[in-house]
Amino acid sequence: MSKNAGDAEGLEKLLVSLIKMVGKTNEKVDELMKRVHQLETAVKEPQTRRIYSFIAEPEKVDHFPQNNVSNQI
Repeated sequence: MSKNAGDAEGLEKLLVSLIKMVGKTNEKVDELMKRVHQLETAVKEPQTRRIYSFIAEPEKVDHFPQNNVSNQI
């Protein structure tokens, strides 16, 4: 009977692990659905209200304006 008890305990642990995995997957799906909804909303907004910023490409600021040397001579 100890073999059956050990098997039942092992199956219970596997079931608990599976439930946790499914819960985490559902959380990820929920987050993905929120992002999709945000994108759908952004696409439906009028063109004038769209403002995008890209973290990978910082805004280029010209700190040192170039002077035309030929105009200074």
